[in-house]
Amino acid sequence: MLANILDFVKPNQTIAVALSGGGDSMALLHYMLSVKDLYAFNVIAINVEHGIRGESSIKDTEFVKSYCNKVGVELLCYSVDCLAEAKKEKLSVEQAARKLRYQCFFDAIDSGKCDKVATAHHRSDLAESVLFNILRGTGVKGAIGIKENYSDKIIRPFLSVGKDDVEKYLKTNSIPFVTDETNLTDDYTRNSIRHNVMPEIKKLFPESEKSILRFAEIARSEDDFMEQTASDTLTFFDGYIELKLPQHNAILSRAAIIAMRHLGVEKDWEKAHIDAVIKLSKLNNGAKINLKNGVVVAKEYDKLTFYKQEKIVQEQLTFELGNFEINGVSVTLKSVEKPQNLKDGFYADLSKIPQNSVIRFKKDGDIFTKFGGGTKPLGEYLTDLKIPLRKRDFIPVIANGNTILAIVGVAISEKIKVDESTTDIIQIL
Repeated sequence: MLANILDFVKPNQTIAVALSGGGDSMALLHYMLSVKDLYAFNVIAINVEHGIRGESSIKDTEFVKSYCNKVGVELLCYSVDCLAEAKKEKLSVEQAARKLRYQCFFDAIDSGKCDKVATAHHRSDLAESVLFNILRGTGVKGAIGIKENYSDKIIRPFLSVGKDDVEKYLKTNSIPFVTDETNLTDDYTRNSIRHNVMPEIKKLFPESEKSILRFAEIARSEDDFMEQTASDTLTFFDGYIELKLPQHNAILSRAAIIAMRHLGVEKDWEKAHIDAVIKLSKLNNGAKINLKNGVVVAKEYDKLTFYKQEKIVQEQLTFELGNFEINGVSVTLKSVEKPQNLKDGFYADLSKIPQNSVIRFKKDGDIFTKFGGGTKPLGEYLTDLKIPLRKRDFIPVIANGNTILAIVGVAISEKIKVDESTTDIIQIL
């Protein structure tokens, strides 16, 4: 049934066939067992009881156990509660079942019980998946449908095989199987596409499944190109990602998705978020937007910067000499003799700092008088210095009201500068 099993499996690997007891999975197990010695790999099975169909589902699992025992195949058994998961995470039953099923698959792989899991998805499944994704609204990635090889962990050896071929294989080899009655109903969206939509399409276009397969292959190739091209526009740092501008909107959109995914936003993003990123790319330096799950995007000259916004506890410390830590940032204020070169560090006249001054982080309305004169909003001053937005909220300042006297590690205000009359000098670190 397959051109080359070595496209999916390497010698000495252990492949766990996802075995529900249905015809497709039973055919795949039989096929994998028939070629395992020829290609020198090992075969086991994995069954996930979803907790959806009550006793019927349990009977299917018992059938799988009996068959595996009969043919001498090791079986890994998992039991999950899809209905509870769907309610808890506000998912459809289909979505919850898939999520939990794949969690079980990766648990088997990560725990070393197998190297890969093989599922019995075939060409008809692919066609249904592509149509489903297109009809609910998708980009190029959704048009791929089901991949033959996912992360080199989940493989689908039957994906180019038609449902008719699978059924012939079952009959020719007298392979027993059970029928999941939920596959015979229209209760689930994909079933409705399978039973009502695809038959009508096949009447008009008998080779439609093969045509959709070719379309998916083209989409996959173009998606791979887009993914690589978009990735090349990104530079990854510890805690943030930079996207070089300008970019075509298509590349910008894909790069934004990659950046969000890297920062933990897997599927919660919407087209509105991508549109907002595109709009931001055309705004002036310093503009920023909030996306999902605390992800912020800032326009910084010729790039966009994606980062997770850390929460700041607005605390403040009374100004005095010593070593301090404010929200995890260290500050040192110490008395020193007048240095030979005041430009070698940050020095201030202690007598010019009012008694009620504090150490804190910046706030709206703060103003700063730069060294040499000229007062402006603190934010504008930091922009002039090209200090990224993601860093500004974490730079301690010495403040008196909304007047900023020192920006730790950045600048000293004209108001507290050391001059010829200064007798008490402090260094700010």
